[in-house]
Amino acid sequence: MMMTRDEIRELAAFQADETKGACALSFYFQPDPPQDRSHRREAIVAKDIVKQALKSAAASAKNGALHADLDRVLDLATNLRGNARGKAVFACSAQNFWKEYELPPQLGGTHIYLQPRFQLKPLAALLGAQPALCVAVVDRQRARIFDLRLDDLRERGAIVHMLSRNGSSYGFNGYEAGHAERRVSEEALQHFKGVAERLRTDFEKGIWERLIVGCQDANWSEFESNLHPYVKQRLIGRFSADVASVSNEEIRDHAAVVLKRWITERASTKAIEAVDFAKSNGRGVTGLRRVLQALETGGVQSIFLTENYSAPAVECTHCGHIDAHLIASCVACGRATRQLTDVCDAIIPIAIRRDIELFYLKEPSDLDRAGNIAALLRFRSDQTTGQVAAAS
Repeated sequence: MMMTRDEIRELAAFQADETKGACALSFYFQPDPPQDRSHRREAIVAKDIVKQALKSAAASAKNGALHADLDRVLDLATNLRGNARGKAVFACSAQNFWKEYELPPQLGGTHIYLQPRFQLKPLAALLGAQPALCVAVVDRQRARIFDLRLDDLRERGAIVHMLSRNGSSYGFNGYEAGHAERRVSEEALQHFKGVAERLRTDFEKGIWERLIVGCQDANWSEFESNLHPYVKQRLIGRFSADVASVSNEEIRDHAAVVLKRWITERASTKAIEAVDFAKSNGRGVTGLRRVLQALETGGVQSIFLTENYSAPAVECTHCGHIDAHLIASCVACGRATRQLTDVCDAIIPIAIRRDIELFYLKEPSDLDRAGNIAALLRFRSDQTTGQVAAAS
């Protein structure tokens, strides 16, 4: 089952009712390279992890609903032998919630989490900076249009304009050949314009956010010249492909390479931009405290984290205020706070709900020297407030 953006937001918004003993269970299964043809090891590891969680739940006197969830996950883990894809389960039977998803095998390991909220960090690493992606594979008379989400490629439509017969044999000694070739070229041009128009209207409807094109090198310049400027701005790369012979698997693999390169380059460029802006008191902040302040004022556009970033924090149980200082009472409303082992458990759901880009940087960068966390802002609330006060 492909995970939609609305479903991710639903996961991010979920909160277990702790007053009734409810718990949000998150289970991630990462298949290992097979050690033998039976694939027994990965299923054994998954079952052991779930059994350990059952023991912990029993020791802490968790309610029967959690036991029911863990038993169900255990049954699922038992049947994961030979599964080549990753798996994610989110459950809280106390609140009648159960969702299963197939994922790319890039989850970093098999884990289970029992928390007040679903653990979305493995998902954020996969999805945080992924746009709604369109892949268009085009030649002079055919086009196939796909949606790509994670590694799930789905064809949304096709456009076919069969060209007239080549005119090289038309007329005495090929007298009509020139006219026929011009007619074929004009038909191909109209086809490219039709595909470009379809991409434009789909973009304006909000169907996709970024575009990858598969096209033979000989046809690329002619097709590109017909793309609307708005569409060109959303183009993140292309690959060479023949519509007639390329398979869906090859399209998916080519597009994944283009997307990964674009995300990596964009993350590095934008992170540098955020750090530079922070130094000049512009649209950027660094360090956990300033990033949390910017999140609270709603000014964050993108968040950048080093790959294994983690930091303690506290969260107000009443108003949701997150504080980098480990204080017992909320500075916003005075109610009690609870400690977070990893502040990302609170930041990631906020980023998902608000459609904030989330980038994990794997290579050493300026971010390492700036607290390992930074944000690019839509605006600076402190400057905006000052400007309004001055105007008043």
